[in-house]
Amino acid sequence: MQNTLKSPAVFTGLGLHSGEAVRMVVHPAPVDTGVWFRRADLSGSDALIPARWDAVVQSKLCTLVANPAGASVSTIEHIMAALAGMAIHNALIEIDGPEVPILDGSSEPFVQKFLEIGLVRQDAPVRAIRVLKAVEVRDGDAVARLEPSENLEIDFRIDFAEAGIGRQEKHLSMANGAFVRELCDSRTFCLQADVDRMRANGLALGGTLENAVVFEDGEVLSPGGLRHNDEPVRHKMLDALGDLSLAGGPILGRYTGIRAGHAMTNRLLRALFADPTAYRFVDVGGTTERKLPGMGVHRGDLPIRH
Repeated sequence: MQNTLKSPAVFTGLGLHSGEAVRMVVHPAPVDTGVWFRRADLSGSDALIPARWDAVVQSKLCTLVANPAGASVSTIEHIMAALAGMAIHNALIEIDGPEVPILDGSSEPFVQKFLEIGLVRQDAPVRAIRVLKAVEVRDGDAVARLEPSENLEIDFRIDFAEAGIGRQEKHLSMANGAFVRELCDSRTFCLQADVDRMRANGLALGGTLENAVVFEDGEVLSPGGLRHNDEPVRHKMLDALGDLSLAGGPILGRYTGIRAGHAMTNRLLRALFADPTAYRFVDVGGTTERKLPGMGVHRGDLPIRH
């Protein structure tokens, strides 16, 4: 069955790229609402923006959605991953600026708050997207692919020249609490040289060593080091879940990302929905429902750090 929050969840912080202070409130929503953003600093219906694959517009280094009136919200991938990973299907996200707060650079602060508030089970089945055949997009060495599977699986591979990252790969079934246990606390990452370049171009103005893992010459500059030895690839999987959730429902399929990013995952969803023979919407229940991300999650699933 579908879920929403028991009560509103409030978050405040800075936008990663804008550096602007923002207040965001995730409100409960009725069945079959899906996820929408509402710009509290704008008025009327022009302030509503769907969190959906066909509302994504080209953006550097993050996922951005916009409506036909030009209202937009950026860096939505971490909150979307938290909603998907917690099986929150219906929510209205009110935000008083153009960018979601970065918080600690992961989805964990969102997950913690959602677990604290709790969920309401709603009287309607979850509508999932079953992948019927393989769909793939490429860009040079980068690949993003979806293929049939009984539940959502994510397989990701990265390869960086930076010695502190190097080659990493990981595969996870996202059934039950896997996202919360394995991925939610993995932070966004970059190289110090990238930070310098982004700031020179007016980006990453809200970035700090406290909300990103920064690498330089094989060293981790962020205090406390890594939360996982393979934190970068785990974060790429987190991003992928957030971007895949823009499909409009949980995906029953295996996602493979090789050096893929936000734009490629969105291209993949566009390719999937462009081929009516590649997918089918299904109402799920029973054993299939129990395999969906977030079903049966509890506070004990949160990672323990020492």
